[in-house]
Amino acid sequence: MTTGTKTTQNVRRKAGERDGLLRPDWQYIEHCNLDHYTPEDWAIMNRQRAEYLAEERAKQALELLAASRNAPTFGYLINNYEHCLQTATMLHRDGHDEETVVTGLFHDIGFIVCPENHERFAADLVRPFVSEKNAWMLEHHGIFQRIYLHGFYESEVAYFIHAREHWRGHPYFDWTAEFVERYDIVAIDPAIESLPIEFFEPMVRRVFSDSPALARSSA
Repeated sequence: MTTGTKTTQNVRRKAGERDGLLRPDWQYIEHCNLDHYTPEDWAIMNRQRAEYLAEERAKQALELLAASRNAPTFGYLINNYEHCLQTATMLHRDGHDEETVVTGLFHDIGFIVCPENHERFAADLVRPFVSEKNAWMLEHHGIFQRIYLHGFYESEVAYFIHAREHWRGHPYFDWTAEFVERYDIVAIDPAIESLPIEFFEPMVRRVFSDSPALARSSA
């Protein structure tokens, strides 16, 4: 039975319709159960997937961040979207490279949707495209922030607040401490004029088109 294909954006798919393919020369796999996929089907999927991710990954990461553009706050003077823009703006104005600016842009992308583990959320998002230094910083920046959050924790046990000391001497300790102090805890100021997300979009696309992680694994 032939079914229609939904191509109009922002229109919910109706029963019986298929979502559109990214490329007109791509093909659907005509099964509705992964258990029925053949090796030939997976070969097609993997080939199309590689091109799909190359084009869509940066776009959808930016859309995820932009979804909170008009979100309210629960007490901060600016929302999390503006916080991320401020961090990226300050990094850019201080002359950091594009990879680091993009890392800053996404550092708190999971702060609202994955608050219990937002550091790992951000690190895993950009890990394939950034250096070990920046991935490590993202994964640990919450721990490094604790010493500044006076009264935040119900029980301010010294070893918990100063847990970052466990990592003193690590090659990326100083950078993580600098990021938190200079670009994270101060990026909640409505007086800071941040650059728009459109300014960072080309950077994100360039960074997401490269893969230091892949280069390291093949070296």
